[in-house]
This record gives sequence, structure tokens and C-alpha cells, in this order.
Amino acid sequence: MSTETTLSAPPIATPGSEKTPDDQSKLKTFLSILRKFIGVSDIASVRFSLPAQLLEPTPNLDRPETFISIGDQEGELERMLAVLRFWFTKDLKYVKGKPCKPYNSTLGEFFRCNWEIQDDAPLIALNSKRNIVTSTPKKPVRVSYLTEQTSHHPPVSAFFVECPEKGISARGFDQLSAKFTGTSIRVIPGAHNLGIFLNIQSRDNEEYQLTHPAAHLGGLLRGSLSVTVSDTCFVTCPKSRLKVILQYLEEGWLGKTQNKVDGVIYRYKPETDRITKIKDVPEADVLGRVEGCWRDQIFYTLTGSKEPVLLVDLNPLFPVPKIIPPESEQLPNESLRFWRDVTHAIMNKQYAAATKLKTELEERQRDKAAARKAQNEEWKPRFFTGSVTPVGRPELTEEGKIALKGLENGNYRLEESLVTGA
Repeated sequence: MSTETTLSAPPIATPGSEKTPDDQSKLKTFLSILRKFIGVSDIASVRFSLPAQLLEPTPNLDRPETFISIGDQEGELERMLAVLRFWFTKDLKYVKGKPCKPYNSTLGEFFRCNWEIQDDAPLIALNSKRNIVTSTPKKPVRVSYLTEQTSHHPPVSAFFVECPEKGISARGFDQLSAKFTGTSIRVIPGAHNLGIFLNIQSRDNEEYQLTHPAAHLGGLLRGSLSVTVSDTCFVTCPKSRLKVILQYLEEGWLGKTQNKVDGVIYRYKPETDRITKIKDVPEADVLGRVEGCWRDQIFYTLTGSKEPVLLVDLNPLFPVPKIIPPESEQLPNESLRFWRDVTHAIMNKQYAAATKLKTELEERQRDKAAARKAQNEEWKPRFFTGSVTPVGRPELTEEGKIALKGLENGNYRLEESLVTGA
């Protein structure tokens, strides 16, 4: 779970702020810590704490209108293209911003929010050079999101996002595995992260599985951090029997980062398909191809046509702001309130105080974990039925359903958690 750090209260006064570390000094500190983990198979599962000056509050479904519009498409190919449009817009923070290290979420910590958006994403038009923009104004639509840190070792969070009005939802487990190679950090999905499972109830519960590619955090030696992707990922829909293979290409032959992605959309047999490379897809099964730059523009070309059609232009897009519960209605283990004092200290450049506060929170979590172990007690999430189960597709508990329903109705009131992890 990526901790949301938008403040709902103004920063505290700063009579004695410390000197702000510049990017170079932050990078040197970061590298000195990472060198200790060269060769470690998974630094994401290792207990280590970064100094507070290396943590930067950042926002993180960045364009929900592409999510809610998927079920509007009449044809199965159009819906698959709409899923791809959602895929390329969901992480604009990596396209528009710089990489930052988020807080390490504590066990039982949770975050919830809404988006109020215009339902104005254009329909996919297969027989046109441009997508159709509906001229009739539509009322705003609400999308609700709930996530909870369900496991600490390994670190796993479950999430559920839903728009009942449009009959669409998505869920999954967030877990990353990271390895420091000496020049970059390679980040891959953890064992419990099987991707995003997207369900369209309005289309007879059509389900799509979107897997995540590996990414690299590079630029450590140059002093300019950047995210690059060079891996293959897949989008599958067993009901429509459509599959997409996306191949991300990191560098060109001169070593210049190009952020290119190529893809193929084809008909497959879910029971027997084992194809993982674009070149191995039989031409007779191909419905279309995808190409472009995942930081810029993505195009698709249908079989039988030589005219690329713009699927999405990322240049004018920015993340849509979230609507969060007022601070008075946030629980003590709700992300914004839980990390409030640490965030205030960081925002006011009081890094020693922030590190002290962060350490106290982490120590409290360790003490509670030790107490549970001594009493042979197993941690149980509040909003989801299991820490890492059901496999790939977390399910909401009754309390989770109530919390999500409250979000959808604009009612943020929840009873305090009887047991907290920190």
C-alpha cells in the first residue's frame, strides 16, 4: 500500500527548521544504505529504515475516468482497448513526477478515498481515425477506493476500488520485491501480487487480469533518479478470449532511454495458451497491434489497416485529486492521521524530529508483533478476509463492505479498530 500523504491541516510553525538536504546529498545517503544490500535477494522484505529526509510525501488510479468508461464500450475489442487506455494512465505519477520512497506501511494501517470525476472519456471507435467524444454532458461519477496493509512480513496490502454506478470494480494485492544490483534497483511483483483483477458487472462479470512488468530505478550514479521498464506483461480476458502481450523496451541501440512499448492483441484459448512473446503469436489470430511511448502517446493499428489510431495522449493528463475523509473522521490507524506528525516534520524540514517520530512508530509495531507472537496470536485484517488470500483476489469482510459503502455514500464514520498493528 502506498501511503497517501496529502495534508488536511496546515503545516505547523517552524521556528528552527534544519537545512534542507539537496538531491545530491539525499542520493549519497541513499546509496550508502543500499550498498549494504548488494546481493540480497529481496531488500523489500528486509527490516531497514530510511532516514526521514529521504522520504517525500507524494500522491499516487490517477485517471479514474479511463477506469469507469471500460464497460461503456459495446464491442469486446473496444473494451480491451479501453482496458489498455486505463493501464497506460493509471500511474501518471511515474510519468509526471520523480521517484520517491514512501512510508513503510504498518500492519493494519489503511487508506480510503473517493474521486469525483466527469464521465467524459471518449468511446473507442474502431472505424475512425479518432475516438468519439460524447457531446451530451454527464453528471459527475464517484469512484471509491479502500486499501489495508494485511501482512508485514512479507509486506502485502490488499486493495478494492469500485464504481457501482458504472458497474465496475478492481482488486488485487500489492507486493513488491526489490534487489539492488550496485547501479540500479530492480523492482518486480512479489509472490502474492498477481496483478489487477478488473471486473465489469455490467458486461456479465467480464474479468480482466493485468499483470505488472518489472521496473528499474536507475540514475543512482548520475544523481538523477528515473524509472525505466524493460519487461513483458499481459492482459487476459477468458470470457472474450482476448489477450494482449505488451513488451516494454528500455533502451535503444545507442543506450538512450526511449520508454517504448510494443504490443499485440489476439484471440487465444485460455485452456492451452502459453505464448509469452509477440513474435510467437500466429498472424491469423492477431486483431491489432499497439505501439508508442508509455510516457507520451500510445497508438493501435487494427489488422487489415495501416492507419495507426491514437489510443491515449499522456501529455495533457495529470493525476486527479482525491477526496479524503476530514481529519476529525479519520481513525488513529488511518494513513494520513497515523503519519501526520512525521509528515508535518518533513514538510517543515525538521528531519531529525521526523526520524525520531518514525522510529517510535516502527518500534511500537515491533513491540506489538512480539506480544502477539508470545501469546501465539495470529494477525487478522479488518477489511479483508485474509492477509494474502484468496490467491490474487482479496475479498472484503463485512466491515470492509460497510466501509466501502460508506465511502460511496459520502459517510466516513467508522468505529475505531479494536486491535491495531502499531
